[in-house]
Amino acid sequence: MVEWGLSKARYKSNVNRAARFAAQVLLLKPAVWSQLSVEVHGVENTATIADDQAFLVIANHSSHFDAPLIFGALPRQLAGRMATGAAADYFFKHWYTAGPTALFFNAFPVDRSGSRNRRGMAGQLLADDVPLLIFPEGTRSRTGAIGSFNPGSAGLAIKSGIPVLPLALVGAFAAWPAGRSRWLPGRPKVHVAIGKPMWPDPGEIAHDFSQRLRRAIIELHDATALAYDMPTQERMAQLAAIEGAKN
Repeated sequence: MVEWGLSKARYKSNVNRAARFAAQVLLLKPAVWSQLSVEVHGVENTATIADDQAFLVIANHSSHFDAPLIFGALPRQLAGRMATGAAADYFFKHWYTAGPTALFFNAFPVDRSGSRNRRGMAGQLLADDVPLLIFPEGTRSRTGAIGSFNPGSAGLAIKSGIPVLPLALVGAFAAWPAGRSRWLPGRPKVHVAIGKPMWPDPGEIAHDFSQRLRRAIIELHDATALAYDMPTQERMAQLAAIEGAKN
């Protein structure tokens, strides 16, 4: 396992931020946008988030394109400060995956094995005003349908007193479904829909806030899907059930 950049200082370093900005703007976004036809909606919903405050971004997760799409879609003053968790056993196992993951996404390793070694890193970064991208499903959907949410991200927002920015990715699963070694050719259409910041209600527990966030992302997804004649969540679940019955 590569112990890459576990010091909190790395996530706020101006030098690392400048290198990340160059890598994202000059390399990552042009590479991804050249393979997809991307349309971003709702950028105006980020206007109330201050450039120096902590916040959470959460989204549905169904493709390896998801994190690059989100970092590329958000305004630079927000995305440039953001960090995200990445599976330690996948992205931080070797230096040649750990390095680019840390550079492009300001990533910190997350143990999926249940180890307590790195628990609390997300909360520490938020306390240092480092915004985070979290996928509450925990792993990529194998059908494109949005799965259940782990309430941990909602709990972090409640504990830290920060806003949550919900995003819906529409078409990312079709562009690069889980299980395929490579994305589909032909620049498939993908939409990134940014919702309005959400706050927990007074006294709201993490489970309830998490459910409310999940519903907001489903609504964002389906409104965008219907507007552009793409499969809604209900339709994706139906297609997955039909495919499952065949097998």
